[in-house]
Amino acid sequence: MSKAFTKETDHDDDDDATAGAAPLPAGGKNYITPAGHARLRAELLHLLDVERPRVVEVVHWAASNGDRSENGDYLYGKKRLREIDRRIRFLCKRLEIAVVVDPALQHGSEQVFFGASVVFARADGSQTCVTILGIDEADPSLGQISWVAPVAQALLKARVGDEVRLRTPAGWELLEVIEVSYPAAAAAGAEPAPPPACA
Repeated sequence: MSKAFTKETDHDDDDDATAGAAPLPAGGKNYITPAGHARLRAELLHLLDVERPRVVEVVHWAASNGDRSENGDYLYGKKRLREIDRRIRFLCKRLEIAVVVDPALQHGSEQVFFGASVVFARADGSQTCVTILGIDEADPSLGQISWVAPVAQALLKARVGDEVRLRTPAGWELLEVIEVSYPAAAAAGAEPAPPPACA
């Protein structure tokens, strides 16, 4: 039978759900801060308890209206349901292998570890501040980079005053670590402290 006449089916692959998500390094761990872990868990619970039941209700209502082939509510609802299910599978997999690391335990340290906010200078004198976070929580627009990013890999384990080499497409670049900071520990029973923001 021609492939043109086969019906598209729901696949278990997570290609759409992971679009935009950085892959984990082979054999690597999925490091994440307590705040990032809490956000992913909250998203998963929202999808399971609120979003999915609401869409299932709409699909059920639309299906009861008769002809499904031209029923926009039904078709859109089924599509949205597949997207939600893919995202739920993705979040479950990521949370299952997550290794929660509290950067507040390094508070006061001058060495760069996971969760650090680092100010570094380039050879031209310009300074940049980045916060090293987990793959699933980093947001480059906020100065947050993944711990697997080349800049983070160059900075990890360096201390204030150290110079590190970063390989770029233009060649090697020297970066000097100016400042390292970590969030303060949260009080018992309080929300996990977010990483310090770069000023």
